[in-house]
Amino acid sequence: MLPLLLVAGLVSVAAGLSGCATTVDLDAAPDANDPACAEVSVRLPGTVDGQPRRWTDAQATGAWGDPSAVLLRCGVAAPGPTEAKCITLGGVDWIVDESRAPRYLVTTYGRTPAVEVFIDNETVSPNEVLSQLGQTAVQNGTTVERTCTLTEELLPDATASGG
Repeated sequence: MLPLLLVAGLVSVAAGLSGCATTVDLDAAPDANDPACAEVSVRLPGTVDGQPRRWTDAQATGAWGDPSAVLLRCGVAAPGPTEAKCITLGGVDWIVDESRAPRYLVTTYGRTPAVEVFIDNETVSPNEVLSQLGQTAVQNGTTVERTCTLTEELLPDATASGG
């Protein structure tokens, strides 16, 4: 996973630009040129949890919402075995970094290439986002190599209670 400082920078840049530009400025992941990331990219949906997709300026990335509520990068470093929370949504195992809740950094587990998604839980339902991205892009564009041994089903959803 990205160091938290880098994630904070990524989010602040994207948030800062999303209000005044039509293109979201993101950094491509180290393995964004993996052909499977192209498979993920062409399957990204036009909307996620009601948020419209926006243009990004980096290979194998996606952004939804204005300002951006969901950011995706394909080709990130794959997480190894961990005791972090693992959930299964959209047919995909996801490792959850809850350190910045209600904003989550979630990374696929046991898939090549690895995909990370930054989700603003104050704007969108993380469960809905991961289900939609898993079913449309990640499940069909990546290869399963292993699965989590213990999984949970849902993340807390701030949008379900109105904020």
